[in-house]
Order: sequence, then C-alpha cells, then structure tokens
Amino acid sequence: MKGKRVAILESRLGKQLAGLVESRGGTAVHAPALAEVPDLDPAQIEALVRSLQASPAKVVVFQTGVGTRALFGATDTLGLTPDLKKNLEKAIVVARGPKPTGALRAFGVRIDRSAAEPYTTREILASLKDVDLKGARVVVQRYGVTNTELDRALEAAGAAVIEIPTYRWSLPQDTAPLARLVGALERGEIDAAVFTNAEQARNLFAVAKSMNRSSEVQSGLNRALVASIGPVASAALRAAGVEVRVEASPPKLGALLVALEAALT
Repeated sequence: MKGKRVAILESRLGKQLAGLVESRGGTAVHAPALAEVPDLDPAQIEALVRSLQASPAKVVVFQTGVGTRALFGATDTLGLTPDLKKNLEKAIVVARGPKPTGALRAFGVRIDRSAAEPYTTREILASLKDVDLKGARVVVQRYGVTNTELDRALEAAGAAVIEIPTYRWSLPQDTAPLARLVGALERGEIDAAVFTNAEQARNLFAVAKSMNRSSEVQSGLNRALVASIGPVASAALRAAGVEVRVEASPPKLGALLVALEAALT
C-alpha cells in the first residue's frame, strides 16, 4: 500500500481501519458515510414481547450484533428480558452471521440456525428451507433499513412477518469529509476505496448528486481500485455503475484488508 491513497467510508471502525492502512504504508482518506441512529420504541417492544406470550413466534431472525444488543438493552430497561428469553426458547432462533451470533451467546440465547457465508438474505432463507412457515409468525430484527427481500420471501412462504426496528441508517451529520472525497475522486487523487456497507455507496452518491458530481464520482471510482466487504455492498456499487475489483472472502474486515493489500501490490 506504500504511497497509495485509500478512501475509507466505514464509520464505527473507520479510525481503526484507517490506522491499519497507514501501518502498511498507505495514506488513509477517512470519509465516514454512514450514521447509525437509534430507532427503538419501548412501547412497541413491550407490546411485541407481551403478544409473543399469547401467540409465540415460530422463527426469530437476528440480523446484526448492534441491533441484537439494542433490543436486549431495551428489554433490560423494561424488565422484560426474562420474558423475551422464554419466547425465544419456543422459537427457531436464526443468526445472520458472527456479530449477532456473538451478541446472542453473550445473552445466553440458544441459536438454532446460522446463515452461511457470505451471510446475505439468500443464506438466511437457505437455513430455513426445511421449515414450514405457512401461517407462522416470524419476527425479524431490522438493521439500518427494512430487508424487503427477506420480508417478501418469508411472506411468500406464508409467514406473517413482524419487524423489530432497533436502529436506522442515515447520512452523518457532518458530510464535509464526503464532499472532500467527491472532489478527490473527481481529481483522480484516490487509488483505492473501501466499502463495508451497501449504504455507504448510496450515501456517497447522494452527496455527489447534491453537488452535481455523480458521473465524476462514478468515473473516479472506476479509475481507482474499489474493494467491497461482500456481495450486498458489491451489488449496490454495481447498481451505481461502479466496477468492484476486490470482494472479501470471507466477508470480514481482516480478509478485506488482506485482499486490498494484495491487489494494490
């Protein structure tokens, strides 16, 4: 990575990722592209837990570690965690990947099904292919946006889907770093760009659109080496007309960084 300018769009772990890039001789251009905004309604959580006592869910899907911890934080405050755990004991508990898996284990929750790599909606559905969902209640812990693909597939199988909002994604309050990245991409000053979430790509292009620089950002990314954490982020980039030249396997930051370094050298 020596001498390479690498754009980092990750927010939560962005500083650590930038540090790893710089420890390998690169210059990190950190432009956080995503904010996680709490979206928990305690009254809604309480009503759901109470309703599950009368009408248990057959399946409960946990999609993210952040959302899982937020949900249990809310039920702790409400004094409903024991009730939630009793409900989960009656259900098929599905974890989308290692982060919700770790969070559920920390709370002592049994995991019945785990999505395989690369932990997309397709793998969640594959883990449930032998489960009859007709007439079943399925609770889905929402991540930053509604997983429309998952909800529609579950409903097509006959399930009644109930989503639990925990947080939502938005643009960061300070979009100046993204605006500066738009300029750097337009001038051809970026050698590589790292995307760890599909919404990062959408938000970068939203800022570019507000600056009337969408085509310039697309061209700038296609001149650079674009690295993606996995197929969902890659799909969002391709939808924006961006070529993805590196995709992590497995879809983890460590693997992404190794693949990026190998591609740059």
